[in-house]
Amino acid sequence: MFLDTATITITSGKGGDGCVSTRREKYVPRGGPDGGNGGRGGSVWLVADPQLGTLLDFRYRRRYEAQDGGKGGGNNCTGRDGEDVTIKVPCGTSVFDEQTGEQIGDLIEAGDRLLLAEGGKGGKGNWEFRSARNQTPMRATPGKPGLERLVRFELKLIADIGLVGEPNAGKSTLLSVLTAARPKVADYPFTTLVPNLGIVDLGDYASCTLADIPGLIEGASEGRGLGHEFLRHVERTRALLLLVDPSVAEPQAGLDMLRGELERYGGHLAGLPFAVVVTKSDLLDAEAGATALAQARQWASASGAADTLQISAVAGRGLAELRHLLRRLYNG
Repeated sequence: MFLDTATITITSGKGGDGCVSTRREKYVPRGGPDGGNGGRGGSVWLVADPQLGTLLDFRYRRRYEAQDGGKGGGNNCTGRDGEDVTIKVPCGTSVFDEQTGEQIGDLIEAGDRLLLAEGGKGGKGNWEFRSARNQTPMRATPGKPGLERLVRFELKLIADIGLVGEPNAGKSTLLSVLTAARPKVADYPFTTLVPNLGIVDLGDYASCTLADIPGLIEGASEGRGLGHEFLRHVERTRALLLLVDPSVAEPQAGLDMLRGELERYGGHLAGLPFAVVVTKSDLLDAEAGATALAQARQWASASGAADTLQISAVAGRGLAELRHLLRRLYNG
């Protein structure tokens, strides 16, 4: 199961209390105070793990608590520190405070670490309060409490180029032809229910990662369909490929819808470089194919697209030119 959002509760450890103790030993007439400090409470950390690809683990465990610090002891002994808790998340995870909505951080590269909640400091023992005027203090301070917070994770897949289009535009078929990925392909809308990634060989020892997300429909920015829910997975891409099916009634209207939904989604998606790819050319005769390509080029030129291509993933037409286009988009 693919899960790209999760909310958990985390609690850092409480600091240990300081100790009140007086040293009383034979042949030590002036022992005085010797109460030690409490130990530090454990902290809660996040770390990016490249072996993970989903937030599914947090469906079964929603609370993480670090260990409390130990109390101080006599003979000026400091309490033990509480053990930290390290939570592993997939690379590309954004972290938000659920109550305030503030973004706490991003974990993108493998090994990235983020401190979610610092453990409480240990209290001071009476050894710390001795002075010339008060040589035998009999007080200590309690440890500081830990921090509890509700945090939300959002997984944004790390890909170089995103495939965006209406349902049944041929995104999954193209991904399966260009890469070793094997997404579900069928002749009905919304076949793709979760994002898929694939690595395409660009030649000359270069490669890039493609992201295929569920199809966009009009009103996706308002929650219709599945595409808006997964648009976050192309936020980190360098560029977008807008795929259009020329066999539909109004291909240009479809392109207008895609650009409009990207703009209404917000963020920087609408400002990413993009190209237009007319798919399924094997379903059209020469005249209809030329007409569809001309209309797409006209729309692309007016919209600032980097280029326009016509391909057939099933028949293998235009794939070499598409790889060159991907290389140009990847290199910026």
